[in-house]
Amino acid sequence: MTAKAFTVAFEGVEARLVEVQCALSPGLPGFAVVGLPDKAVSEAKERVRAALSAMAIALPSKRITVNLSPADLPKEGSHFDLPIALALLAALEIIPKEDVENTVALGELSLDGRVMPVVGALPAAMAAAAEDRSLLCPAACGAEAAWVGAARVWAVGSLDEVIRHYTGQQPITPARAGEVQAAQHSRDLREVKGQERAKRALEIAAAGRHHLLLVGSPGSGKSMLAARLPGILPPLTALEALETSMIHSLAGILQEGGISRERPFREPHHTASMAAIVGGGKGAKPGEISLAHNGVLFMDEFPEFPRMVLETLRQPIETGEVVVARANAHIRYPCRFLLIAAANPCKCGYLTDPARACNRAPICGEDYLGRISGPLMDRFDLRVEVPPVAFTDLDLPPSGDDSATVAARVMQARERQAARYAGHGHARANADAEGKLLEEVATPDEAGRGLLNKVAERFGLSARGYHRVLRVARTIADLDGSDDVRQVHVAEAVSFRLAMALPVAA
Repeated sequence: MTAKAFTVAFEGVEARLVEVQCALSPGLPGFAVVGLPDKAVSEAKERVRAALSAMAIALPSKRITVNLSPADLPKEGSHFDLPIALALLAALEIIPKEDVENTVALGELSLDGRVMPVVGALPAAMAAAAEDRSLLCPAACGAEAAWVGAARVWAVGSLDEVIRHYTGQQPITPARAGEVQAAQHSRDLREVKGQERAKRALEIAAAGRHHLLLVGSPGSGKSMLAARLPGILPPLTALEALETSMIHSLAGILQEGGISRERPFREPHHTASMAAIVGGGKGAKPGEISLAHNGVLFMDEFPEFPRMVLETLRQPIETGEVVVARANAHIRYPCRFLLIAAANPCKCGYLTDPARACNRAPICGEDYLGRISGPLMDRFDLRVEVPPVAFTDLDLPPSGDDSATVAARVMQARERQAARYAGHGHARANADAEGKLLEEVATPDEAGRGLLNKVAERFGLSARGYHRVLRVARTIADLDGSDDVRQVHVAEAVSFRLAMALPVAA
């Protein structure tokens, strides 16, 4: 007797269909799982055996062989328990084979037959919809998977419910999508006293998704500024929300099945490992740069991160994806994020204060910021010095626009970009424009081109730096509501691009 069920194996955010074949044959009683399973999948036979025993279902005195096809695809995770149980129940003719074959299943079984939650329900639902099949998943994952409207989702709490559903005794009601999580921003830009130039840079960065470097002494407000960035970013589009939620589903951080329209804001500690930042480790899980996809990656104390971690960021910043290389596979994760880096001007942090600077100034500043390599520094579109705020200024009334006003301007600029790049592939913001597309949308007027050429010659801008200035100028023009990039826009973009002239302690 043979039967089959279907599940998925994850390769990055892609869920590949796996056929679970079960055969009962004469011979010495045994239970074998083949098809390149990892330890968790190999142990599934014991969990399945115990779950069936808890339901008073005895396995026959035959040899049970379960094959996971394709056999050369690595199978990892405990979500293979439920499809193996389904294939076995179908082979035992307890549930109809035809119904099982029209379902993609995933879930972990407890020893008493309960179906435990697993990661990856959302991409699994996408794969089921592509194959025109329904999805059977744990009850805790139903609200998450039901966001894929093209797939019918059955959310079950136990193996007993599965049998009752397939035998028609007690059909399961299809799961409903979870609630959209509302964005809550309690931090306002008006709470930041002074720092008008840094606020302007933050607005430009949010409008065009440009990478920003903040350099200033401790307590000058770098982290405070970065924490208020989510409040001025536009909400995720439907496509962006689905992309981001698929990654978060694989990482197991979707809360109660709700998909958020708020852009992710990740802030890893500088002691984080390379696997934590770029992805990898057991199962090649997504790292912080992928969890920040379509959102913000804030790296405080930027020079304190390991040099190898910093250098690994260079390619993902340019390509918008990271490849986690393994001996038997290359896993790709999207990582199109906005990088906000904060750094002190030197090790002690007071290079700009003659009264508090250490006796190694200014060499300590050169050594400290020298940890950021030239190629990586070249990838920052905006570089801003954040001077310390005098304590007497803290009692002054709030200045500048509040977050809601700035967010409205950013939203208008993003809408202009969305209309501009419609039909241009992966380009969604000005930071994505390159090649001929960049020339079409960001070529400045004659005066602006002359200014940019002079700056490029005088300060030795690289080709990457030249193009990044054009992208920033295009964003400034969008914030200004201008269809053309003029000299004033180029001038402001250049002012944020040039190396910061930090005062040196006497």
